[in-house]
Amino acid sequence: MTIRLTDLGKAVLDTEYAVRGPIVARAAELEKQGREIIYCNIGNPQSLGQKALTWNRQILALCEYPALMDLAPGAFPADAIATARAILAGTKHGLGAYSESRGVCFIREAVAEFILERDHIGVDPDAIFLTDGASKGVQTILRLLIGGPQDGIMVPIPQYPLYSATITLYEGRMAPYYLDEANGWKLSRAMLEASLAQAKAEGTRVKAICVINPGNPTGGVLDEANIAMIIDFAKAHGLSILADEVYQENIYLPADAFVSFARVLHQMEVKEVSLFSFHSCSKGFLGECGVRGGYFEFRNVPDDVAAQILKLQSVNLCANLPGQAATFAMVRPPKPGMPSYATYAAEKGAILDTLKQRAILLAEGLNRIGGITCNVIAGAMYAFPSIALPPGRTDSDYAMALLEQTGICVVPGSGFGQVEGTAHFRTTILPPTEKIQQVVKDLAEFHRTFK
Repeated sequence: MTIRLTDLGKAVLDTEYAVRGPIVARAAELEKQGREIIYCNIGNPQSLGQKALTWNRQILALCEYPALMDLAPGAFPADAIATARAILAGTKHGLGAYSESRGVCFIREAVAEFILERDHIGVDPDAIFLTDGASKGVQTILRLLIGGPQDGIMVPIPQYPLYSATITLYEGRMAPYYLDEANGWKLSRAMLEASLAQAKAEGTRVKAICVINPGNPTGGVLDEANIAMIIDFAKAHGLSILADEVYQENIYLPADAFVSFARVLHQMEVKEVSLFSFHSCSKGFLGECGVRGGYFEFRNVPDDVAAQILKLQSVNLCANLPGQAATFAMVRPPKPGMPSYATYAAEKGAILDTLKQRAILLAEGLNRIGGITCNVIAGAMYAFPSIALPPGRTDSDYAMALLEQTGICVVPGSGFGQVEGTAHFRTTILPPTEKIQQVVKDLAEFHRTFK
């Protein structure tokens, strides 16, 4: 007898992931029918025309096929060749063999140096795990923390559905806390305390708080004072912190700067809070979503718990080796004076400048549409505008009708969570500039006539 839906576990059936939900499936159907679709639903830069950095592609090509160093003399700059040789020597057996479960030691040491240079704090390479993108690292730590159906994780609302989906799959509880839309999507201690009290009143044993900074889907950027408040809150209530920091390069306002949780935790000399920090090759200015490279670092984790993390990671043997090589390329870019530096700096600068321009263009364009309100997009790759809807209509109705009428594919705000009685959608800032202009124009006409 073939497998039936009733054979599947309830956790699997209850798991939802809005970023690739029914609206995206309908978009694919329309595209097959010949419709032009503008995919604004997912942070997938290269699918929307962003070119891969020359540095990354040269490193990956040489590591995947080392014979190129001899077959194509002069085709690659000396620093790219030297970097590829160093990666291959560090792996000992090339990219076709398993590495140790934490990841190649040589690459983890490079990540440790990257964190040291960024935060000016000491780093233990053995507290760094290389992962298949940040998502796998997040899933590992959630699996570690959720031990039963009463265990809960505080998650921001709106949130990235990786968290709600994984918590559901692991049969835990999501304890939502609301970001302050009227205050640039910042957090307040009062809101955190209220959310925690509500979760406890419902019988939830809250284990950790997750923070996404810069924010997805909000585009908000937390300042150092806000981060310190969150750490103090976690300390007061015995919570671990999951710091999703994959957009740390995507900062668009001159007054803002990325500040890591690790740096603030160190400055506060807090030893009672376990911190798990995540980074990825997929975001920032790299956009290497398909390579699946990333890492997490932990702090203030006892040795016996660290051993359990290693055990969980060992179940998957190791992260894929091309992703590990891409992570090395991310944390060890060309330095001034190196042959590849000028090209690298120009490509990086062009991507970030373009994203900044699109962030301004999209937010200003949305705010010119009556019935749509959008915060300034301070960071990351997304906007999460508030929309006024006719009575009886939902944001899912809105997103599906928008797709059918205009070919614009966005995600309903309900897929990320939102304050009751409000409606939103999430869109990326990644389409080419002329497409962003088209999105704003078509949205204005659609919203005016939506009934």
